Amino acid sequence: MRSWLVGLAIAAGCLIASWALLVLLARRLPPGILRDLAAFIPDCVTTVRRLRKDPRVPRRAKVAIVVAGLWVASPIDLIPEFLPVIGPLDDIVVVALALRYAGRRVPREVLLGAWPGDPKLLERLLGKAEGRGSD
Repeated sequence: MRSWLVGLAIAAGCLIASWALLVLLARRLPPGILRDLAAFIPDCVTTVRRLRKDPRVPRRAKVAIVVAGLWVASPIDLIPEFLPVIGPLDDIVVVALALRYAGRRVPREVLLGAWPGDPKLLERLLGKAEGRGSD
């Protein structure tokens, strides 16, 4: 039993160390699409936390946003995280779909106010503001 716990602690330590290394390397990226993608998931987590507490966000949009946040936090993935480049792809797709869903139900200024990153990235994800019906 003790060796199993030691192995689990080592695995958790390696995972945390790899995340720290990825954050450090992402901060050293030059401005551009790679840096935007590296910051996408942390920006999404911050947005989920902010929108979850906002009273202007409808319940269905909150549920979609919370499910996306739980998906990102979950250790179970469709594509394992340790695979370079494509590892976080399922997280990005789920969060992008949840944000698009919320974008149809939440006023755009609320979403943009909750987004800590470059607003251009969120605008690209949400699409054009005009022509959307209000649900």
